[in-house]
Amino acid sequence: MSVLFEPLTLQELTVPNRIWMSPMCQYSADAEGAAVGAMTAWHRTHLISRAVGGAGLIVTEATSVSPEGRISPWDLGLWTDEQERALTEVVAEIVAHGSVPAVQLAHAGRKASTDAPWRGGKPLPADNPLHWETLGPSAVPFGHYPAPREMSADDIDAVVDDFRAAATRAHRAGVEVVEIHAAHGYLLHQFLSPASNHRTDEYGGDFDGRARFLLRVVDAVREVWPADRPVFVRVSATDWTGEDRGVDSDAWTPDQTILLTERLQDHGVDLIDVSTGGNVAKAEIPVAPGYQVPFARRIQSETTVPAAAVGLIDEAKQAEDVVASGDAVAVLLGRALLRDPYWPRRAAQELGVTMTPATPPQYERAY
Repeated sequence: MSVLFEPLTLQELTVPNRIWMSPMCQYSADAEGAAVGAMTAWHRTHLISRAVGGAGLIVTEATSVSPEGRISPWDLGLWTDEQERALTEVVAEIVAHGSVPAVQLAHAGRKASTDAPWRGGKPLPADNPLHWETLGPSAVPFGHYPAPREMSADDIDAVVDDFRAAATRAHRAGVEVVEIHAAHGYLLHQFLSPASNHRTDEYGGDFDGRARFLLRVVDAVREVWPADRPVFVRVSATDWTGEDRGVDSDAWTPDQTILLTERLQDHGVDLIDVSTGGNVAKAEIPVAPGYQVPFARRIQSETTVPAAAVGLIDEAKQAEDVVASGDAVAVLLGRALLRDPYWPRRAAQELGVTMTPATPPQYERAY
């Protein structure tokens, strides 16, 4: 038997296996017009092929809750009826192939208004018609990016409302899991980390102040999200600054992540999707196979909240060991699924198990 292919139940939702597709931006939505930020034929092919390939949970790319929350003008959004309609159509097909549809709701904050990565990924110049002013907890730039405008209390209230509205749309579209993006140096992570949050009001200062915005977002999403369906939060467990002084550090640390996890559980979060980095431009990250798994392991061992692991998990035996050892309850694959949409089915063959979702009859002769 393989634990990687056992179902996992969270709230009243059962995911058929423990191989999940990590959210990966495609930078392929329309940047302007009536269909701005809506899924296109590219997104349909990208997402549904991974459902056919057997991933138990399919998470859309970072889907912005507002126009200014997009990383680039070509990102997905969920603030219009057209975006909701396009999402509804893709979600129905994901479900038809036996996978669970999820959406990651996000706001890029000071890392917004950039070009697509294959055009350099740099901040768009102010004279570019697609450029917009970015927002952040403080007027502190990320590396060479322009300094954002420090958000007012009204700005914060508006973003909380945007997350609530986007979650409402996701539920109407048939999405089964909503993930709140508080990692990779985007807006909610920017508020959490002392490296980017220099505020002196109720949204800055000590841990409780810096966590307040995220907890408000979680509460707003939980208000409109069905009680029997799970809410995930993706976190960066460390800023990788090299100076880990626990909860009193000048940057975000694993100890603060453990404390945050406990608070998130109190606010109705069902699973932590554990990544790292993205908020300090010159951080030295020791990238290697499974390098982020130990951070998921800490959550699994020091809290009662399930954690999922990400980061250079490429081989079937490696993924099986992560789940079998209790380091995480599931793995989220990114680049591995870009290279091979049918990675879960190949892994099942390598591990000698019959998997769910079942192989489509059109493909049975291949297996």
